[in-house]
Amino acid sequence: MRFTIITLATLASSAAAVGNAIIKNNCPQTIYAWSVGGDIGPKQTIGTGKQYSEQLHRDPKSGGIALKMTKVNDGLWTGAPEQIFSYSLDGALVWYDLSTVFGEPFSGQHIKVTSEGGPTIDWPKGTNPGGSQVKVGNSEKNVVFTACA
Repeated sequence: MRFTIITLATLASSAAAVGNAIIKNNCPQTIYAWSVGGDIGPKQTIGTGKQYSEQLHRDPKSGGIALKMTKVNDGLWTGAPEQIFSYSLDGALVWYDLSTVFGEPFSGQHIKVTSEGGPTIDWPKGTNPGGSQVKVGNSEKNVVFTACA
């Protein structure tokens, strides 16, 4: 009986393990990011060679999360071009994609999203190369947006 309880507890804890959404900044300028779901999280300032990380989670209001990035301080509030790295946690899966609004802040710079064992989203010129950008991977793995890859 004790063995069964320990086994069930171990399975429950491993089933709850999820990866992280990570923004890596390899660009020569600072990136500003906000985690947006039903609410807007605090501004994250990501300097050259730095990264921002948050545990993959499901927003109770909107379902998904959009990590909105600008190259302008407070750009979320000024209409600056935004790079949007979105994800939606769905049990053992995480759906992720890239899009832009108000312009393409990384135009001319290589950006990509990777996930161990999952498909890559690759924008070699920092602009949408066309086609669907939605991918799906294992929610236990990190999903990484890299600026200036």
